[in-house]
Amino acid sequence: MKAQLTNYRQAPRKVRLVANLIKGKRVSHALEQLQFLPKRAALPVANLLRSAIANAKNTTSASESDLSVKDIRVDAGVVLKRMMPRARGSGARILKRSSTVVLTLEQK
Repeated sequence: MKAQLTNYRQAPRKVRLVANLIKGKRVSHALEQLQFLPKRAALPVANLLRSAIANAKNTTSASESDLSVKDIRVDAGVVLKRMMPRARGSGARILKRSSTVVLTLEQK
């Protein structure tokens, strides 16, 4: 009962703020909390949670009321490296970070 979101173009540090809110909660409560959260990462994490619920229903035929978020892990994904012109012909590196989110559900 896993789902994975790869190469989500937002820094892992920002996505972890959202992920830590739903860790250990029941699925219905977690979806409700994500719905009203004013963070950009809330919508992709909610979609990932819905995908994990669908995976659990199809593989183990578990009901949604029995499921809870066992673990959610946010790791660094690919980093796009860009340059921005600076003074005297030099350049500053810009790191455009991405995240990989792995969500695991458990049946209680």
